[in-house]
Amino acid sequence: MNRESKNSLAEVLPTHTPSLFRAAVIRAAELLRAGELVALPTETVYGLAANALDARAVEKIFQAKGRPQHNPIIVHVASIEMARRCVADWPTLAEKLAVAFWPGPLTLVLPRSREIPDAVTAGGETVGVRWPSHPFIQAVIRECSFPLAAPSANPSNQISPTSADHVRAMLGEKIQLIVDGGLSNVGIESTVLDLTPRPPRVLRPGMIHAESLIAVIGELAAASGQNDEGKLRSPGLLRKHYSPRAQLRILNWRDEADLDSQLSTLNAQPNQTHIIAHTCILLGEKFPHVSVIPHDAEAFARAIYAELHRCDEAGAKLIVVEALPEGIEWRAIADRLRRAAID
Repeated sequence: MNRESKNSLAEVLPTHTPSLFRAAVIRAAELLRAGELVALPTETVYGLAANALDARAVEKIFQAKGRPQHNPIIVHVASIEMARRCVADWPTLAEKLAVAFWPGPLTLVLPRSREIPDAVTAGGETVGVRWPSHPFIQAVIRECSFPLAAPSANPSNQISPTSADHVRAMLGEKIQLIVDGGLSNVGIESTVLDLTPRPPRVLRPGMIHAESLIAVIGELAAASGQNDEGKLRSPGLLRKHYSPRAQLRILNWRDEADLDSQLSTLNAQPNQTHIIAHTCILLGEKFPHVSVIPHDAEAFARAIYAELHRCDEAGAKLIVVEALPEGIEWRAIADRLRRAAID
C-alpha cells in the first residue's frame, strides 16, 4: 500500500492546536485502555503503543508488525516514579542517568518487575525503560496512568517511521488510530544502556553518545546484546534491521565516473538508482536521482529514514548512501545503515 491509498482503516488525528491535542490524547487513551494499539509520535521515531501491563495487548504489537517473539519491547513511562514501578531494582546509576538524560532518547535496561509481562521482555529477566520527551506521548501515558510498550510503528525489519504518513503507508490497514505529532525531532531510535552488568554497556548506540554516558557514570563495558541464556536484552540487535525495500549500499566516490565504475558490477540501472550524498555531491548527469542531506550528524539522523522512505516510494531498486565520516556523533547512524545494508 502506498501513501495515497484510500484503503487505510486507521483514523489520523492532528495535534497542532490545544483542542486537537487534547482530543487526540483522550481518544488514544480510550483505545489503549481497551487493549488496542495506537501509533504515537515520539522524539526518536513513531511508536506502536499498547498497555505494557496487558500481555494480550502487547501480543497485538507482535501480530501487527510481524515481529519475532524473541525481540523485546521498550517500555515508555512519563516519570521516574513510573519507571521505578516497572523494575525490580533502581540503582544509584539509574537515578543519575535519569536526572541527566530524561526525558530523552535513552533507554535503561534493568531487572524487570513482576508487573511487566513476558511478552514485553521476550521471556528475559530484564526490561528496557525510557521516558520520552515528546509532549504527546507523555500526555497519553499520564492520561492512561500506565506505561506503554512501544516499538517502532512499522513492519518488522523495515525502515522506522518518522512521520504519521510513514505509519499510515505501512500499518494503516492494521490499526485503528495514528496520531500525527509532526516529524520526529531525533529521527533514529534511542540509545540503549544495560545497567545490569558492572560496568554498564551500550546495547544499541543512539544520539546520546557513549562519551556523554561516561561523563555521568564513569565507565562502560564492551558491547554485548545477549544475556547468559542467549536472550536479547534490547531491540535493534537483529543482524538485518531498519531496511528499505530497495537494496542499499554504502560507498565512497570521487566523482560520478568513479561511482559509475563501482556500481557496474551490480548491474544497476542509473534511472532506478537513488543516491543520498552529504559531501561529494553529484551533478545528476549519469544518475538522475540525487538527494543531499546536510553534513551534520543531528540533521542527517533527522532526515535519513524519511529519505529512505522517499526512495522506496519512488521505485528505487538500489539506494546508494555516501559513507559517513568517522566520529562519535556518527556512530549510531552508521549502525543503522550497516544493518540496513545487509542482504
